[in-house]
Parts: sequence; C-alpha cells; structure tokens
Amino acid sequence: MTHFIVGRDHAGPGDNKHGKPFYDPYDAQRLLEKHADEIGIKVMKYNMVVFVEETQEYKMDTEVPQGQKVLNISGTELRRRLFRGIDIPEWFSYPSVVKLLRQTYPPRNQQGFTVFLTGLSGAGKSTLANALRIVLMEEGSRPVTLLDGDEVRMHLSSELGFSKEHRNLNIRRIGWVASQITKSRGIAIIAAIAPYLEPRDFARKHISKNGGFIEIHVATPLEVCEQRDVKGLYAKARGGILKNFTGIDDPYEAPIKPELFINTSQHTIPGCLDIIINHLKAEGYLDA
Repeated sequence: MTHFIVGRDHAGPGDNKHGKPFYDPYDAQRLLEKHADEIGIKVMKYNMVVFVEETQEYKMDTEVPQGQKVLNISGTELRRRLFRGIDIPEWFSYPSVVKLLRQTYPPRNQQGFTVFLTGLSGAGKSTLANALRIVLMEEGSRPVTLLDGDEVRMHLSSELGFSKEHRNLNIRRIGWVASQITKSRGIAIIAAIAPYLEPRDFARKHISKNGGFIEIHVATPLEVCEQRDVKGLYAKARGGILKNFTGIDDPYEAPIKPELFINTSQHTIPGCLDIIINHLKAEGYLDA
C-alpha cells in the first residue's frame, strides 16, 4: 500500500459518556500525517462532503461559496431514517441503493425487538410477560420467545450462584440470547429481577445494534411485593435465613431512563398490557 485516504472523523469511536466526541473530527488525519514518513505511506486528506442545494452538486465543505445552503445526512441520521422508515431524499443516494439498504435496515414494524421487564421479586414481571407473549403471538407479525428468569436459571445458568458476579453473568447471557432473537427479527420478552445497572446496560447496547430495545421497570412497591410472596422468600430474608435477597439485604439498582414505568398495584394486567402495546405502536414496532 502506497496511499491511504483519510476522511473526516475516520474510524471515529463516537461519543464518551458525557456525550462529547472522543476525538476532534480531523485528529486521524493529523496522526497519520505525523507518522507518514515513518510508515512510508502518503496520506490523502479529504474534508467532509456536503450537498449544495443551489447548484445540486456535492462539494467539500471548504469549497462551498459563502451563503449557499448545504445539506448533509450523517451515518447516525441515515440509520435512524432506515430504522424508522423515514424518507431518504434522492440527493443523498440513488433509490436503487436505498432499496437495498432497507433490506438490511428494515423499518421498525419489520424489525425484531426485545421487551425487558425488570423489577423486584413479586412485582408482576412473569405474569405480565406471559400475558404480553400471548398478545404478541396473536398479533402474529413475528415469532415470540419468552426468557423468564427462573427458567433461564434452570436451563442456561444452572451452575451459577447468586453473587453479584454470577447475577451479572446470568443477565449478560439472557441479553446475548435476546440479541440473537432480535437480530433474526423475532420478539424476545425478558422477565428477570436483573438488579444491577451494568448488565442491563450491556443488554441494551448489544440488542439495540440489531433492533429495538424497550426496558420496562415494573416498579411495584416493596411492601406490595412482600404481600404477594406466596413462597415466603421475603419472610426468610427478613429473618436472616435467606441471604443477599434483592430489596432486603441486597440492593436493586432501579433503571435510570427506562422506556416505561409500570406499577402492577395501580393497574390491572389488561391495563398494563394496554400501556405496553400502545407504546410499541407509538414507536412503530407494531402497526397501529
């Protein structure tokens, strides 16, 4: 290789946790120029290319006459338009190319998605997840898979205990399985306590690459969950018999920005389902 073309924000890793870019737009060009003689490769630099509305042509942003209106669609915006089924103008790409892109990035009503129900034991996650599974199976647009916390523990994570490390690993496994279901354009419903933020964020990150992710905090109050406790787990935890029980002697890290909050002590199961289905329709995952 003798020459290397380097554009704006070449191979940029995106933004940091504060929402600011890790690097300036042209840092990659400056870095390669610095080492060009050392590596023996000529660096070919290019600025950002924009569409000039007045002349109906593409130019580098440094070549656009002052006062002329420019148009541009970033890669992030392009993916958003593809995922949401929003129109992509002909000045940006040929219709035949957009058609092929839409096969890879279908609109939301053809994408897979995951509904992640998290909350305390007894909050109503499993009951709600089973009811949601039936409704979505009747809707019939995609295959539906329920990943219930207890069943996954039995079949996928039977060797794990209940330390924080093992709980995190269990949720990461569930998240990975859900990401594969979502990637295949199916629907995954997760019902798990999932008490810690980190593995839930892991699930969101990996599932969102392949389709939709809807986190629902089933925020039923602790006292209501204890009243519903037919297995007596809360009583054992209160008595010190059961250790590291979420909500008693082990923390539950509530979601910071879930897509939905649902309190099953304030709504019936049909009422909760209405909230979820209306959200899925409003976001375009289901046809209205």
